[in-house]
Amino acid sequence: MNAEKRYQFLSRLRQENPTPRTELQYESTFELLIAVILSAQATDVSVNKATKELYAIANTPESIYALGENALKRYIKTIGLFNTKARNIIRTCKTLIDQHQSNVPETRKELEQLPGVGRKTANVVLNTAFGQPTMAVDTHIFRVSNRTRLAPGKNVLKVEEKLLKVIPDEFIHDAHHWLILHGRYVCIARNPRCGACVVYDQCEYKAKKMDLDG
Repeated sequence: MNAEKRYQFLSRLRQENPTPRTELQYESTFELLIAVILSAQATDVSVNKATKELYAIANTPESIYALGENALKRYIKTIGLFNTKARNIIRTCKTLIDQHQSNVPETRKELEQLPGVGRKTANVVLNTAFGQPTMAVDTHIFRVSNRTRLAPGKNVLKVEEKLLKVIPDEFIHDAHHWLILHGRYVCIARNPRCGACVVYDQCEYKAKKMDLDG
């Protein structure tokens, strides 16, 4: 995809959704961090259901740490890998209390030192909470970037690097959310909904599909 097509592609997504945001529900940076940790290999719907009950009882590093690992598990037991996630969240709360005055750090290095926080989670927090121009590449963004040829790459890191390189500055803050939502609801893994796609005429998957159909 050339620069002109990329610009049109992103302009269409912006026109369709001028103020995109994550579908995870949160009211503080800490709540966002915990929700993103929980969202690994889980749906946002399942995370929101769990955190709604959890945050009503505990929504700070101190209060979740005070719950303890076993009590925390009761709130998140419907989420995949809940045992590991409970352990990591308790350890993360302790680290935030001891090393960051209970505040979520604003650098990738510090975020990735928190238990259960990898590059993708750190990128989500940096972008969504702190407005930094990062790109958290999940399965949806990886699929959309490769299928449309917006930023093809063999692995998530290569796609992340390519997206940061080719996306114009005016789009970079919101591109993460646009691409996730597009992959989640339109450019789905099986049988993409091309008839409902606002960027269909800019997408290079269309040309490949037409060749196959022809």
